[in-house]
Amino acid sequence: MQLDIQYLLFLQELRNATGGIFNEFFNAISKIAVDVMPLLPFVLFWCADKKWGYRFLASYSGAELLNGILKLTVCAYRPWIRSELIEPAGDSKVAATGYSFPSGHTTVATVMYGETAIWQFNKRRWLSGICILLLVLTGFSRNFLGVHTPQDVVVGFGATTILLIVVGKIQDKFGDNENALDKLSLAGVLLVIAALVYIQVKPYPMDFVDGQLLVDPQKMMNDTFKACGMFLGFIAGSYIERHYVHYEIPVTSRNLPIMSCIGAGIVLSWKEYLGSAIFVEALGGHWGNFIARFLMMFFAVAVYPVFIKKFCGSGEDVAAGRNQKV
Repeated sequence: MQLDIQYLLFLQELRNATGGIFNEFFNAISKIAVDVMPLLPFVLFWCADKKWGYRFLASYSGAELLNGILKLTVCAYRPWIRSELIEPAGDSKVAATGYSFPSGHTTVATVMYGETAIWQFNKRRWLSGICILLLVLTGFSRNFLGVHTPQDVVVGFGATTILLIVVGKIQDKFGDNENALDKLSLAGVLLVIAALVYIQVKPYPMDFVDGQLLVDPQKMMNDTFKACGMFLGFIAGSYIERHYVHYEIPVTSRNLPIMSCIGAGIVLSWKEYLGSAIFVEALGGHWGNFIARFLMMFFAVAVYPVFIKKFCGSGEDVAAGRNQKV
């Protein structure tokens, strides 16, 4: 028996020996990383730090795309498919569908907690420490729950960490160079086109057990179509924002917190419910998810800042009013 499966069986025995008292804790840790924390980049962009908001959004959308391409390239089966001895904890198996490598939860957690740790390292090291702890717990939770192997988690963390470094270097070098950013945007569009072509023409394993296909690659493409739509929405939205909206955070506006809360609610509702209900039902899993996620990201980066400026005033207006009072 392979070492990774032996390790998961050891954790499974530990779960059983403790009566499953830690199952819901680690399940909650996993869900927080992918259901709650992804709202952070949007709120950060709207009301806290536009530069870091851009960095978070670029890392988030880019990491989702990278994870999707890697999953559909390697096509690794889940642990319980590789060994019938593996029994995932609780309902964690329901959400953990499709291919296993690398871990999507670890990928998103690395963006959210990793970027926050870097962002706050020189300001609030205690917060960076908490983020690192939560990142470790999220990665371990995927093993503890029996839905990912150690290599799924390690590669999810490693590949995303490299992406965070690359995004940071690009921002530091080209952050104020509009011409360079436009060229990078064009390169991003070409990347999305290449990714969409690649995942649809490459071969996939078609293994059957008792007449049933183990993993349907057509269904597994849905997440990568989502990622492509989100990444393209970020590219298009950032282009419009940089050239036409020129958003500046109205930091002293009393309306800013409520506007940020409303925006987060809209994004969450669209991400979890409305986008799929409207477009997936009409256009199918591939292009329906693509369009839904494109619109979500484009709205957040290019459209909602216009509403914030309308109801809160632009950053320049707020600053001018403050100077006049002085």
